[in-house]
Amino acid sequence: MPLPIAHSKIRGKLKTSAIIILVGLIGLLLYFDRPLKSSAQGPGVNEGNTPISTPWRPNNKDAKYSGPQACVKCHAEESARQHLTAMGRALEPVATSEILRAHPRLMFRSGPYAHEIARRGDQSLYTVTDGVNTISEPILYTFGQGKAGQTYIFQHDGAFYESRLSFYKDIQGLDVTIGYPRDIPPSLEVAAGRRISMDEARNCFSCHSTGAAYGSQLLLDRLVPGVTCEACHGPGADHVTAMEAKQFKDKRIFNPGNMSADELSQEFCGSCHRSAEQVISNKLLRGLITVRFQPYRMFTSRAHDPADMRLTCTACHNPHENPATDEAFYDPKCFACHRSFASLKSPAVAKTEEKEGRTDKACPVAQRLCVSCHMPKVEFPGSHFKFTDHRIRIARAGEQFPN
Repeated sequence: MPLPIAHSKIRGKLKTSAIIILVGLIGLLLYFDRPLKSSAQGPGVNEGNTPISTPWRPNNKDAKYSGPQACVKCHAEESARQHLTAMGRALEPVATSEILRAHPRLMFRSGPYAHEIARRGDQSLYTVTDGVNTISEPILYTFGQGKAGQTYIFQHDGAFYESRLSFYKDIQGLDVTIGYPRDIPPSLEVAAGRRISMDEARNCFSCHSTGAAYGSQLLLDRLVPGVTCEACHGPGADHVTAMEAKQFKDKRIFNPGNMSADELSQEFCGSCHRSAEQVISNKLLRGLITVRFQPYRMFTSRAHDPADMRLTCTACHNPHENPATDEAFYDPKCFACHRSFASLKSPAVAKTEEKEGRTDKACPVAQRLCVSCHMPKVEFPGSHFKFTDHRIRIARAGEQFPN
């Protein structure tokens, strides 16, 4: 989980000049040898390090959250699906963690340090020992549902810690958390994990749960586990009141679907999944690790147009469902922009497709399973998982990973 960095909205209505601007920003970054100001993962912060208020994360301690159960009455279909998704379960209290309940004892060894996560009723104890001294603390929260892995938060000496080890689905066991060095830790405390500041903890909980942050404060007593309806639509109590009173002209709720293409993918989804602005601003985010940051990777695609709704996150992914795993599902999404084989031989077909907005070239190789070639799966070292690279391109075997 990255440290928060300052916010500065540098985008705007970017169109075909997106790549030129991107290159220019990188040049400025290298020239001044310092990161540009940017929003961080989680809520952005201003010059005074105060989180910026947004419609979906208002900086208001009196924000009235109604809880996901209040949405079921009018939004039964979305509510029935969303809470079961990986986002809906992005954070769980340890008592209900499916992975920890299914794995009552997990063990790992790194040099002189022995690690164990052991189930005790509704608790899981995270223990690290060098044979003489021991750190043992109950895990408080699990981050992630284990599609790739799951990381743990515990408290030690009054501070939050992120576990140095994570559970990985591919190996059904523990390994070093992504981003940590694989060297033997220099001390028992380092072997246990990394102390995180309250600001960083606030950002982590803001992206993995709902309603837990107000300003610079982290209010775990009002935390709703996971990314629920109100994490994206904002506090809903006033909306419920308005709908019950049939005040349909002022729904008092935020609808991300009304955002522009660039705002939706970069400002909204990118606030947690990492926007182009965030990645460019942080010199540490270079190379393979950027495959994890889908809004940034999409932004760097050669033909990406930030004003085109066909290239937003939600053009391919329904946020109320898990992403489709069938590659054929995405073919119609590609043909929303690209022409068919038939258009190469028939002017009439080409004219019809042009009217439909399908003006980009037809692929000369295939007309199905487009993403299998043009959005390759890439494994970040130590992740035990292949991430779909959202930088659309002609991917060739053995090519260097493009930044």
